[in-house]
Amino acid sequence: MRIRFRLLFLALASGLWAAHVPAAEPAGPAGMVKTLQGSVTVERAGQRIPASAGTPVLVGDRVRTGHDGSVGITLRDDTRLTAGPDSTLLITEFRYNPNTSEGSLLASLLKGTFSVITGLIAKRSPENVNFRTPTMTLGIRGTEFVVDVKGEAD
Repeated sequence: MRIRFRLLFLALASGLWAAHVPAAEPAGPAGMVKTLQGSVTVERAGQRIPASAGTPVLVGDRVRTGHDGSVGITLRDDTRLTAGPDSTLLITEFRYNPNTSEGSLLASLLKGTFSVITGLIAKRSPENVNFRTPTMTLGIRGTEFVVDVKGEAD
């Protein structure tokens, strides 16, 4: 009887604990480098990786362009980000469900210029798409635009 009680207690306790553990976000890239010119690097986990077409871009990556650089990134929801010379772009948040087109996007332009053509997340849930600069946050409602940030914020 005592062993059954312990087994029942352990089974219930593990079930209750599991109910409070948040589901893991599926690992994988937010997007990838589609085009680039000149010097472009991706900073990930303290390492600077030279970018090339096809380089995956993960949440938390800083994409930097040199004086001669530019980069085009396509996210999984078909959002297109283009950064010009001397730019630093941080993919702060990206979640996307391809079955429902729901998700969220927050990208931060720390320095330089970038243009955006929004994708499926903005079409489905425009309130979940935001772009941050050192001085403001832009909420986007399904459009294309250009941002220019002067100075060094990182």
